Parts: sequence; C-alpha cells; structure tokens
Amino acid sequence: MGCCASNPAGGSKASRISRWRSTGIVGLRDAKLKTFPNEVIEMERAVRTLDLTHNKIADVPGEISKLINMQRLLIADNLIERLPGNLGKLQSLKVLMLDGNHISCLPDELGQLIRLEQLSISRNMLIYLPDTIGSLRNLVLLNVSNNRLKSLPESVGSCASLEELQANDNVVEELPASLCNLIHLKSLCLDNNQVKQIPDGLLKDCKSLQNLSLHNNPISMDQFQLMEGYQEFEERRKKKFDKQIDSNVMISSKGLDVGVDK
Repeated sequence: MGCCASNPAGGSKASRISRWRSTGIVGLRDAKLKTFPNEVIEMERAVRTLDLTHNKIADVPGEISKLINMQRLLIADNLIERLPGNLGKLQSLKVLMLDGNHISCLPDELGQLIRLEQLSISRNMLIYLPDTIGSLRNLVLLNVSNNRLKSLPESVGSCASLEELQANDNVVEELPASLCNLIHLKSLCLDNNQVKQIPDGLLKDCKSLQNLSLHNNPISMDQFQLMEGYQEFEERRKKKFDKQIDSNVMISSKGLDVGVDK
C-alpha cells in the first residue's frame, strides 16, 4: 500500500529527484501532470533535459527561467496556450519542442535564445511568427507546420544556419525574398498552402537546396521550371536521390518526386 507502488514516474519522490540531479535528465513523459512540477523548478541549474511530453499542462510558469543550464525542453502534446517572456532567459537552450499545443503566438523574447538549434512548434494555432526569430543565428531546424500562418517574416532570412524549414499545412500566400539568403538551406517544405510563386532567386541563391516541396499550392510546374537556377537545383536533387539509392534508403512509390504538382 506504499506510495511507491502508485507513483507514475517510478520510485519515491526523493529517489527520483536524486536520479534527476545525478543525470541532469528529468523524464516525466506521460505522467498525467496537470501543472508544471515545482520540484523541477527547485532543481534550477541541475536540469539539462526536461521531457514533459504528453501531459495536460496548461501553463508554463515564469520561474522556468531558473533552469538556466537546460539544453533540451520537450513539452509537446500538452494544453499550453502561451509561453512566458522569461523563456528568453534560457540561454543554454538548444532544442525546444512545442508541437501539439494551443499556442497562438510566440513571445518576442524567443529571439534571445541565441544557442537554439531546433525549434518545432507544429500543430498549434500560430497566426504569425515574431520578427525576433531572425536573431536565432544557430537555428538549423524550424518546423511550423499545421498552424494558421499566412506569411513568414522577412527576418527568417537572417537565420543564417537554417538547413530545414517545414511550413506545411498553413495558409501561406507569399514567401519573403530574404529566403534567398539561406545559403545552408537543404529542405523547404510548403505543402498545402496558398503559395502562387516563390522568390525569383531562391533556386539560384540557395545553393544547398536539395528538396523543395510545394504540393497542393497554386504554383505550376511550368512556372517552377522557368526559374533561374532550376537546372542546377535539379542536379542537386537527383544527386541526393542517387545517394539514397546507393545507400539502400527506402523511397516512396512516386520515385523522384519533383515537389510541385503538374
């Protein structure tokens, strides 16, 4: 009848906290939590990774700023509607996973997360991204799919390290010309939007681009093929495809997908 038998995270509270402190990893995925755990906030500098995925947490407290050594915050599939501005004080943060919440806007202070490498906030209710996102110069992955975005900010072109941008299933109508500045961009996914054209220099200037997916958009294959840099883009794409075959990587039944509906 002891409390240990019913503890969803396993072990007594004291032993769990001791384990968290020794490893720096706090694992509370699927723990049926409704509030952000105070015992985690009290650990302050000891937390390196915090996984709160798939709970029922509705609020992230401002005190999260005490976790100044945290590098990974995984808080997907909860009930969060807003994030505190204090989130910007987590200067060590490299990975932030917020997918599957109810977030409609991100705080401007997000731009203070200068070490952030991965930001995933798909399946939310975002209607815009803050201009300060351009301050994330170390960002490699940005996933904003399945939101309500009508545009991407011009400042996204300042995310100098960006390699993958996923913005599928939004209502994006036009893309900022600054995307052409993303010389490390390898993959741009914009399926199921309202994109009529892409910036003129995108295929020419984004010399690392290997994957561009624009299915279910008003843009036509003819428009795409007439763009400057199209042939070079095709060569890069086919080279990647050949490498996948050589490595026995599974590919779809479509084969070499051109990325644009005909």
